[in-house]
Amino acid sequence: MQLPQAYLDIVLPLIDSARGFLENGESLEPFAFVGNHATKQFLPILIDTQTDVSKDRSVELIKAAAEQTQADFVFTIMEAWGLPKDKMPRYQAIMDKYGSVGASPYKVDTAGFMLETRYGVWGCQVTLKPKGYSKKKRTFGKVELQFMDGVEGRFVGLLPQAGPETLH
Repeated sequence: MQLPQAYLDIVLPLIDSARGFLENGESLEPFAFVGNHATKQFLPILIDTQTDVSKDRSVELIKAAAEQTQADFVFTIMEAWGLPKDKMPRYQAIMDKYGSVGASPYKVDTAGFMLETRYGVWGCQVTLKPKGYSKKKRTFGKVELQFMDGVEGRFVGLLPQAGPETLH
């Protein structure tokens, strides 16, 4: 399923801003952008990822903002650790041995982008690479949001329940 252009018009500048922060040597703070594609307005909410309790509190804040603003999308941007493609088949063995991807010697820095709409969820995870010879400045390649059927997790299911709608 292809992502409607109206959503791309909103999220692509946010992705460009995230790239700009990294290329200026800044860290990528985890944010959720709660909004409405018709009005093109959104509310940025900083996500606290320090503990499970703070993550759950952030989820509740996002859900409350989505309810209050009658949001029809939530776009999240987060830095995370991932595994290189050649290590993905060994994911469970790595988790068993090290307890987490972040504790393994194979971890790579990534940026995750996820867009939840009433029509489904689209997402992408890209590897962060050094920008030039800098040790502080980083960048990432092209972001191509892919439809993600059946995705689950803490930061999914953030929109208020609504009646059926049609894809634009």
